[in-house]
Amino acid sequence: MLSKGRYQTRIAQSAADIEAAQRLRHLAFKGVAADEGLDHDRFDDICTHILVEDTQDDSLICCFRMLPLNGGDEIERSYSAQFYELSALRAFSGPMVEMGRFCIHPEARDPDILRVAWGAMTRFVDEKNVELLFGCSSFKGTDADDYLDAFAMLKERHLAPRRWLPRVKAPSVFRFAQKLRRRKPDAKLAMLRMPPLLRTYLVMGGWVSDHAVVDQQMNTLHVFTGLEIRAIPPARKRLLRGVAQ
Repeated sequence: MLSKGRYQTRIAQSAADIEAAQRLRHLAFKGVAADEGLDHDRFDDICTHILVEDTQDDSLICCFRMLPLNGGDEIERSYSAQFYELSALRAFSGPMVEMGRFCIHPEARDPDILRVAWGAMTRFVDEKNVELLFGCSSFKGTDADDYLDAFAMLKERHLAPRRWLPRVKAPSVFRFAQKLRRRKPDAKLAMLRMPPLLRTYLVMGGWVSDHAVVDQQMNTLHVFTGLEIRAIPPARKRLLRGVAQ
C-alpha cells in the first residue's frame, strides 16, 4: 500500500500472512510467544488485514484489520456490536469502516510505526470514501483505578455526541462518565495513561462511549471509539494524507 523510511504496509494476501498477524496479536495481547499461539476469531474471515513490515529484516512489526460497512444499517455485523448497544448508529447513512485488533510488536518503540499505520488507514479510508471510522480502543489490564485520570479526561472532553452515543450491552462495564462526574483530571497524567492509538483518535476529533467494557478474555478495558472523517481538522488531514502518499 505504501512505503515510508524503513517501513512498508501491504494488504495480507495469503493464509500465511493472516497467520503471521494472528501470531503477532497473540504476542501483543497475551504477552506470550509460542509457536502455536494465535489470536483469532470469526471476524478474521470477513476483514481486510493490513500488515506493517520492517524492510530491514522483513519482520512483521504492526498489524490491524478493517471491516467496511455500507452504512449504519450494517452496524450489527461489527465486532464492536458484541459489546456495545449501537442502535443509535443505525441512522448513520454514509460508508463506515471498523478498525480492530490494532497492535505493535511489544519491543518496538519507533513512533514512525504508528504514523505509517495511520497513513495506511488514511489511504484505505480515502479509497473507500469512508465517513466514519470506529472500533474498540483498549487499555491494558482490567483495573480501572490505573486509568482514572484518563477516564476523567474522556468524560470531560471526548464523549460521543448524544445522537450517536453507544449504550451498555456487556455484562461487566465501568461507567466512568457517571462514577467520575466530579473528578477533575490531571491532564498530564491522563495523557501518559492514554493508549497511543486512542490519543491519535482524540487529537483528530474522535469521541468515545460513556463507559468502558471489562473484557477478561483479552485482559483489557476498552471504550467504543468513533471518528467522523469530516470532523478531522484540515491541518491534521493534510498531515495524514502527506504520510499516505
